[in-house]
Amino acid sequence: QRLLDYIVPDKVHVLVDGRIVKTGDAELAKELEANGYEGIEESVA
Repeated sequence: QRLLDYIVPDKVHVLVDGRIVKTGDAELAKELEANGYEGIEESVA
């Protein structure tokens, strides 16, 4: 089962190369679950 089925995060952080590049809430977690990390990586590069 998916952990997000059981909890609702207050904060979600995305790290790239050890740096926080994006912060959000449960909506960011849902977006990552649906779309993956490709868009995040492209916006940072």
